[in-house]
Amino acid sequence: MLKIIIQYAQELKSEVIFMSIQAKNIRNVVFAGHASKGKTTLCEALLNVAGTTERMGKTADSNTVLDFDSEEKKRKISVNSAVASFEYKGKNINLIDTPGLFDFAMGMSEGMRAADTAVIVVSARSGLAVGAEKAFKSAGSHGLSRIFVTTKMEDERADFYKSFNGIVAKFGTQVCPVVVPIISDGKVVAYYNMIDSKAYEYDGTKRKESALTHDDEARFEAIKAVFAEAVASTDEELMEKYFEGEELTSEEKIKGLRLGVADGSIIPVFALSGITGIACDMLLDFIADVCPSPKSEYAIDSNGEPVELTADENGPLAAICFKTVADPFIGKLSYFKVISGKFNSSTPAFNANTGKEERMGKIVKLFGAKQIDAGELTAGDIGAVTKLSGFSTGDTLCSASNVVKLDGVSVPIASYKVAVSAIKKGDEEKIASGIARLCEEDPSLKYTNNIETHQQILAGLGEQQIDVAVSRLKDKFGVEAKLETPKVAYRETITKKVSAQGRHKKQSGGHGQFGDVFIEFEPYDTEKLLFAERIVGGAVPKNFFPAVEKGLNECMEKGILAGYPMVGVKATLYDGSYHPVDSSEMSFKMAASIAFKEGVANAAPVLLEPIVTLRATVNDDAMGDIIGDINRRRGRVLGMNPTGDGIQEIIAEVPEAEMSTFSTSMRQITQGRGSFTTEFARYERVPEHIAQKVINESKGE
Repeated sequence: MLKIIIQYAQELKSEVIFMSIQAKNIRNVVFAGHASKGKTTLCEALLNVAGTTERMGKTADSNTVLDFDSEEKKRKISVNSAVASFEYKGKNINLIDTPGLFDFAMGMSEGMRAADTAVIVVSARSGLAVGAEKAFKSAGSHGLSRIFVTTKMEDERADFYKSFNGIVAKFGTQVCPVVVPIISDGKVVAYYNMIDSKAYEYDGTKRKESALTHDDEARFEAIKAVFAEAVASTDEELMEKYFEGEELTSEEKIKGLRLGVADGSIIPVFALSGITGIACDMLLDFIADVCPSPKSEYAIDSNGEPVELTADENGPLAAICFKTVADPFIGKLSYFKVISGKFNSSTPAFNANTGKEERMGKIVKLFGAKQIDAGELTAGDIGAVTKLSGFSTGDTLCSASNVVKLDGVSVPIASYKVAVSAIKKGDEEKIASGIARLCEEDPSLKYTNNIETHQQILAGLGEQQIDVAVSRLKDKFGVEAKLETPKVAYRETITKKVSAQGRHKKQSGGHGQFGDVFIEFEPYDTEKLLFAERIVGGAVPKNFFPAVEKGLNECMEKGILAGYPMVGVKATLYDGSYHPVDSSEMSFKMAASIAFKEGVANAAPVLLEPIVTLRATVNDDAMGDIIGDINRRRGRVLGMNPTGDGIQEIIAEVPEAEMSTFSTSMRQITQGRGSFTTEFARYERVPEHIAQKVINESKGE
């Protein structure tokens, strides 16, 4: 049996020594749901009830095990996913707490990739929220078993049955009550456990059997019948016994629950209080006794063929890096879930994604910020490895002799963009280096250089994520950055055909300069300048043609309206003159420039703006508002495609200049359910009133 030795020093007096453990005794559980519904508080209660902490920390007091990051303490919210490993009833439980704010959805993706069971937290006071719906869907897409927990039962406004009915209405009859409150005189006085058919009163977190009965006995009996039928339906023998009117034993109920939870036909619901810890012991018991151990996964071998990997410590090595921490002081920490085999510090670390081998660092188990020497990690287990510089989130660790590649971590699409610049001159390199490290930690952050606008663009999931990134730049890397709305890469072009002369003459004694050209400018479907010539009779010698073209190309880089690059121009050199002594390449280059400026000014120049193709996924009831928002942004809706489950895909074309705040609007209108992507489509003429505004801004008016 696994032995975990816990010694206390102050609040957590711990050095926990983890021994190798069989996969059947491992439980990987992720806690997810909407923001501020009590996930971290519940995790803190579970750790305390399990005996791993002396007292429950509070988010408000910044003393929880799992919200240990400085930004989390400062903001009183979860920003990162965090792991706490501990023993309970002979099982090694890897508890993964994830952020509820949509700006930090990468944390939930990390947790879902590493877990086998998802505990979805719902407030018994406010009921089912969008974040819980998204967590449920994400857990399903990852093939996880799912549990609902209605927490905050200590609140006098809590209504378990309203919350339970809301969950059933949304997710169907596979939702099954397991622990429910006993209500007397409108107050929760005890909790009833369907598994052992007993009611319990609590003194703190200590329970004792109770004979208290529910005010609404008919409702209470109905909910017990729902449980009994759900459990019995998982097995023919249990079903037969149920129909014969016999009571199922606790062992039979656990058997049925194991089957139902594993295949998704049962989604248990627990009522408890994370703040007080009341009834949390029954959730812990359920995790240990019922929740599935790590399952097999499919990977792709070196031949591109799928191969099944079982959670067997004697199998081939395969582990997925599901999270990366890049700290300038403690170094890099790579979080792994071992799918098959085992590894220790002497194991060669081969990266299937890069094809490179690295020396394995120290292997540790995690308890929030605390790292505990582990010796080795075996199939099904979760831990971390220090100083694996070549590994990134989503990479597969395996043996060089048996290369396999696992599915990576789902990365949310970054749609909110800002321009980043240094407050102090000379800090640009430090900012770039710091942001690169932050992007390594959080792959949902994207950092690019816009060569047209000469801006560094940081993209993320929302304002709060970007704000945290800038704060970390200052705290971790000692550099301050300022944020601006990204510039739009406008273009300029001409709309009519004109001719212009460019004459450059400078003769003031000695060697002079002389160049004279006649050039025809016309609109043409081309990105770069199309240069042509139809010189007759050697009016301009051929050796000066490249100089003319070069002068024109240089002028194309900066238009005359607002200084944006020119496109869609054909220039034809058709006449000119030269001086046998004073003419030079520079002279004709200057003459071409003069002709360009005069010609373009008379060719009805206009401003062009980039148009993007928008693909927005929204819920049906928000579709009308989103379409209205797109129209207000000068967008054109091209079509709508139903994708099922009350979701529509809207395809539209929208000017890029109007998209800077769309991310915020999308989240507000859809309550966080919607998402979108954009892709450059083409350039179009800017409406006159908007063009004038852009021109004035470019001139500082």
